[in-house]
Amino acid sequence: MILRSIENKNIKKYLSLFPVVAILGPRQSGKTTLANGFHANHYFDLENPRDLIKLENPLLTLEDLKGLIVIDEIQIKPELFPVLRYIVDNNPKQKYLILGSASFQIIKQTSETLAGRVGFYELGGFRLHDITNDGYKKLWLRGGFPKAFLASNDQKSVLWRENFITTFLERDIPQIGVNIPANTLRRFWMMLAHYHSQIINYAELGRSFGISDMTARNYINLLEGTFMVRQLNPWATNTSKRIVKRPKLYIRDSGIFHSLISVNGYTQLTGHNKLGASWEGFALECATKSIDKRNEELFFWNTHSGAEIDLFWQHNGKNWGVEFKFSDAPSITRSLKIASEDLNLEHVWIVYPGKEKYKLNEKITVLPIAEIPGKWKYV
Repeated sequence: MILRSIENKNIKKYLSLFPVVAILGPRQSGKTTLANGFHANHYFDLENPRDLIKLENPLLTLEDLKGLIVIDEIQIKPELFPVLRYIVDNNPKQKYLILGSASFQIIKQTSETLAGRVGFYELGGFRLHDITNDGYKKLWLRGGFPKAFLASNDQKSVLWRENFITTFLERDIPQIGVNIPANTLRRFWMMLAHYHSQIINYAELGRSFGISDMTARNYINLLEGTFMVRQLNPWATNTSKRIVKRPKLYIRDSGIFHSLISVNGYTQLTGHNKLGASWEGFALECATKSIDKRNEELFFWNTHSGAEIDLFWQHNGKNWGVEFKFSDAPSITRSLKIASEDLNLEHVWIVYPGKEKYKLNEKITVLPIAEIPGKWKYV
């Protein structure tokens, strides 16, 4: 079993600040295992028919309980949110951990009923920090879902991921009230994998799939709201350059991405034409886990002339950037120099698969992926 020390520490901090903590993330990412580590006084799993029946009258069931109460898969019963607001306002002896795998539903419901009472914590797959320093290749190939990563061999990992995709499409999506044929969404998802790490054009995507651009956007939003894809928005600046204004798309879990493009082994991956895109997506997810920012506060920057930075954010009034390069020895490119100057970047890190950390100048550092910290360290 892998101890997720950073997640435990962060969730303890949230529980000290909020009466309700929502742990959001895809199914099978370890939310339940993590919650069990807090030794809750009461536990309700809404996929268990008995627990679902117990919460048919939620006020009667919950109001006299004390201590930490876990409610798993809460998106199945969204009518619980107003009840929780009433209970936490009137019973300071309770704390709630609510777990869910459909962020758009939970955030909407809690924003309307639990504003100021809830802290959101997003749990993805394993972090680099959770594994040994030389294990990033395995994490990259298999992805961060615990059962995929911990499988006894690559073949079993592939089998688990294929079954996860099928279950997600055939059971999880209908369960949240979305009626899209599983085969349709599977084909769309596979097509999206070929746009991985690219700037998305909804109209072009819709034409390729034979649907409207609005339907394409809705399908992507659905996959984003269930933590399967990431849309990284462009950073808008006042420079005179023509800036790309459409989002960039990534399949969030590298193992799921590899299954969608039929890559089953590391040797196959290193010879694939999506190698660079795969590295960018994997390294970006590793970096975002260590940056204390919500997704909507992270950006990329790209001009029509080709200057770009893969990841951009602001912290303490300064601008920071990260580039991701699958290269033996990254160097300063013209694109990176322009981005650094135009965005007035305090520092840029170039994350690569090598082992040596070195400076290219005072503001640019080449950083091995294994040295991405648990929490981003600013220079």
